Amino acid sequence: MTSIPLSLRITRLEATHLADLIDQFADLVADGSEPDDDPAVLRLVPDAYADDPEAAREFRDVTERDLLSRRHHDARLVRASLAPAATLTSVTDAGAQGWEEVELVLDPDAVQAWMRTLAAVRLVIATRLGITDEDQHDDDDPRFGVYDWLGYRLEGLVRAIESSRTDE
Repeated sequence: MTSIPLSLRITRLEATHLADLIDQFADLVADGSEPDDDPAVLRLVPDAYADDPEAAREFRDVTERDLLSRRHHDARLVRASLAPAATLTSVTDAGAQGWEEVELVLDPDAVQAWMRTLAAVRLVIATRLGITDEDQHDDDDPRFGVYDWLGYRLEGLVRAIESSRTDE
């Protein structure tokens, strides 16, 4: 990964929407969530042994809480790094201020947290929408727009990381 800070530009409107998604995700994986009751959370902690259900259950019992705790910690890092940009009190009345771009500087730990969290939030949304492959898409459903936008943001982050490697 990158060992230098990474600069990311985001509009206040995007940051505010993303902050809301991250807050929802953090609540989803917070202590006390019951993964067995939620297919989206189960996808975040997949079975380690597909051919041995008992071994898979034992492994899940040992690792599940730690994995979800790390995802929660990552979400809190992302949320904290979004704070300078996610300043809108109402996205419907944002006006020109919503399109103002803010530069976020992410340290290497935050970059890792962003990568893991954006991918995880996208996976949760995919589960909620029933997406199992990239060809499943409904242009009339705005939730697919959020799914696509997260993919766009994730791809932009990967490109920024790759670019920073060539600058080192």
